[in-house]
Amino acid sequence: MKKRKPFDVIYEDNHLIIVNKAAGILVHEDITQDKTLEDYVKEYIKVKYEKPGDVFLGTIHRLDRPVSGVVVFARTSKALTRMNEIFRKRDVQKTYWAITSRKPEKKSGKLVHWLVKDSKANTVKAYDHEVENGQKAELNYRYIGNINKYHLIEVSPITGRPHQIRVQLASMGCPIKGDVKYGFPRGNEDGSIHLHARRIYFIHPIKNEPVLCKAAVPENPFWEEFLTLETEEIKEENLKFLY
Repeated sequence: MKKRKPFDVIYEDNHLIIVNKAAGILVHEDITQDKTLEDYVKEYIKVKYEKPGDVFLGTIHRLDRPVSGVVVFARTSKALTRMNEIFRKRDVQKTYWAITSRKPEKKSGKLVHWLVKDSKANTVKAYDHEVENGQKAELNYRYIGNINKYHLIEVSPITGRPHQIRVQLASMGCPIKGDVKYGFPRGNEDGSIHLHARRIYFIHPIKNEPVLCKAAVPENPFWEEFLTLETEEIKEENLKFLY
């Protein structure tokens, strides 16, 4: 069986490194003490640039362990400070792909919930009204299409709460494939869920130029089938432009 790489590099300069994380890899250390994406990326930088001593790597944001896709790291403290501010101000556009077995009632919309985390169970509960200790969570979604009995939904989070996309989609009756924690009936064999951080866009904190990165979907036939929906959508948009 082909061994899965922990990450692929999408973008790299002296200030930032942006990677495509494999599902199953932790971004940051937790109680399991498993090797993290941070560890792998530090090793990559140390070897590539023959750096002596410790490698600086600043974690700007995270993805849940079973989720794949784009993760941005800072390679300098200056870039870390500025990227943290970009994320704090929400001057970043993130796009996710989620696969579900249920089609949303509306083709597009905005979801607003208040989320309360249960730290012991590592789960989040969503409420459709303001509650004590609840964090407001907002996202936009649009339905892209289906292949056989599964549906592809594109999600653009406005806020960045733990488990936000997973619990919000589940709350509208569309749990993500493989996500038994939030209502999907069975898990995926490899422990992943079908949620992928597909794209990210922001203005470079040092160079002041646009950065747009897209993460390839995981290398398996199920995910790759859904790329045809994106191709069809691009063709339709091009036809609209022509006519």
